[in-house]
Amino acid sequence: MPDNPSGAPTGTADEAAQDGHDCHDGTVDADLTAVAEAWAAAIVSNDAARIASFMTDDWAIVSESGIASRDEFLAFVASGQLTHSAMDLVSMPRVRVHGDTAVLSVRMTNTAHYGGQRFDADEWTSDVFVKQDGRWLCLLSHITAAAPESATTSTTAR
Repeated sequence: MPDNPSGAPTGTADEAAQDGHDCHDGTVDADLTAVAEAWAAAIVSNDAARIASFMTDDWAIVSESGIASRDEFLAFVASGQLTHSAMDLVSMPRVRVHGDTAVLSVRMTNTAHYGGQRFDADEWTSDVFVKQDGRWLCLLSHITAAAPESATTSTTAR
């Protein structure tokens, strides 16, 4: 398949299968994108229980500071030490589905407040989702700061 900066599906199902991706229709992509948007809204609500409803029990986040567990992350939110006032998907999500597991990668911007300080972030995120009881739940999140030159183009999405 040729490079596709948007991450939107291209080519035939045979090409997708040869490229190592499960074949699926666009409804899964739309469903996962809707889940990611709803989860972003939950994070901005600063409601730990609402945020938790999008995570598996063993969810973790990987960032430049290491690995944090679901319980650690939610405790910061519940205590009010960590809040978010904005979180937006700002690129076309790239979704890859493998049975009941999917990876959604997207560029996001957010405004967080931690320890009394404001943090504005522009990040690439990859979330691993698993389908449990008919719902997509996030198992793992990985965030990487977006490089300034990627603000206008992404040549690595495929």
